Amino acid sequence: MQVIPAIDLAKGRSRVVFWPGVSTVIGAPTDRPDRIAEHFVAAGARLIHVVDADGARLGAPANLEAIAAIAARVATPLQVAGGIDTADAIRLAFAAGATRVVAGLVLADDPAELRACVELAGDWLAIGIDAREDRLGAFPWRRATAPTLRGLVDELAAAGVRRLVLAHAADAAGVAVVAGLARDADLELLVAGGVRDLDGVRRLRDAGAGGIILGEALLSGALDFAAALEAAA
Repeated sequence: MQVIPAIDLAKGRSRVVFWPGVSTVIGAPTDRPDRIAEHFVAAGARLIHVVDADGARLGAPANLEAIAAIAARVATPLQVAGGIDTADAIRLAFAAGATRVVAGLVLADDPAELRACVELAGDWLAIGIDAREDRLGAFPWRRATAPTLRGLVDELAAAGVRRLVLAHAADAAGVAVVAGLARDADLELLVAGGVRDLDGVRRLRDAGAGGIILGEALLSGALDFAAALEAAA
């Protein structure tokens, strides 16, 4: 299982200040996303997850320059989320240096746009889904009846989606969802956030998750990246 460091962008900066030497008072804190990415790549990260928080709020990419700065500093693939729910937005993200993109449920509710995005991005496209059935049901679907989680997963797989990013899947109920999907669905499953200790990493590993995306837990020092890599192996 991969451990994927995440950087949330707001106005071109990381929303969480990272201080790699906080435990030893060595080094300087930084909110520069390119330097944060460089640190984790040097420590062994094989993928960096970047969340365009402004883009998610506005519904279109808003931190392309910061994404480009990260891409210029590290050769490691970048997975970008936030406001990337159309084929045009995917093109902008790729042009900035994204390797993979994560779209939201709004794309899952637009079959024509979903087809266009799958044709454009192929295996480089993921869809972000809340693992809680009640939150999925509360989404303002344009269809007459809200899909079940499993029904939506099957629908996306049939449309050519090969990767999901599952939010709120780190508690006991979420881990059970991951285990069920890992057993029955032919998709790569990444879990975004919610893990605060190494036991949580191990539970998702054992459930069959392909990766765990960790942001504040790593940047704050609550979880050590090297220890998380070892627990995920």
